Amino acid sequence: MVHQHSSEPRLSPSGYEEDITLKLAPRLAYFAGVARHEHVTRAAQEMGVPQSTLSRAIVRLEQDLGVTLFARKGRTVSLTPAGRALLTSVERALAEVERAAESVRADADPTGGKVAFGFLHTMGSETVPGLIRAFRVDHPRIRFTLMQNYGEAMIERLRSGDLDLCLTSPMPDAPDLVARRLDEQRLRLVVPDDHRLAGRRRVRLAEAADEAFVTLEPGYGLRRITDDLCAEAGFTPRVAFEGEEAETLRGLVAAGLGVALLPPPAVARPGVVELTVTAPRAVREIGVAWLDGHPDTAPVAAFKKFLLSRRGRLLPE
Repeated sequence: MVHQHSSEPRLSPSGYEEDITLKLAPRLAYFAGVARHEHVTRAAQEMGVPQSTLSRAIVRLEQDLGVTLFARKGRTVSLTPAGRALLTSVERALAEVERAAESVRADADPTGGKVAFGFLHTMGSETVPGLIRAFRVDHPRIRFTLMQNYGEAMIERLRSGDLDLCLTSPMPDAPDLVARRLDEQRLRLVVPDDHRLAGRRRVRLAEAADEAFVTLEPGYGLRRITDDLCAEAGFTPRVAFEGEEAETLRGLVAAGLGVALLPPPAVARPGVVELTVTAPRAVREIGVAWLDGHPDTAPVAAFKKFLLSRRGRLLPE
């Protein structure tokens, strides 16, 4: 293997990291192959490349680094101390690339891949377990990475690529997202069982204008819906507590801390009465959202199709 001179300057330690990567990365697998065989011809045969291509790549790698990686003797080569030092890191890096590639392939596998799926706290007890159970009847090996959070946090995770799909409410309206309505859920005014309205079955929201409310924190979709409905009813709610979970709010209503607008519970809770709100129409839309233009793997496409097929029957009876 004969050294060939080049007019291109070799890399400097002070050069941009991306420039170093662009120059070195294509040649590192060649370097590892030659180091493994200590013979350029055999390495070229194993890797399926012309010997001349392999020889040039190694020479250019040495020129870029400014060090000699191999001692040459006829057709055989042996690593120099610098070559041995580089090989340790190169083998580790190539193994990591191989593991990453295998992980990506596994996640995209049509029958056993992965779906990263987010959903609201209030969807976690019945809705999402029921959906996954029904989906896995026909797709038993598809895996899920689940995230339970409030709507705005999940939208950010969609944008960052951490989630493929999310169930959220209200429906996001952003140019970089696609959202499809799946169902709507009636909200109820939850009051303590000894409250002045507890004997009623229906109530106008304006009748609770003087009450203290326990609500979710700002940023939660249900908090925004609560504020909007109260505004439509002609008042701003007086907030006694802001929490992160609907069933905590139900417990605080039972304790007499205030009233709340909440979706129906998975299991009836003692100490509260849940009233139908007749005006304004108290519902929340629930939809599935994903990043616009983001290509789906086969498992994600299958689960998206399944969710869209549940329009109007997403929620348990």
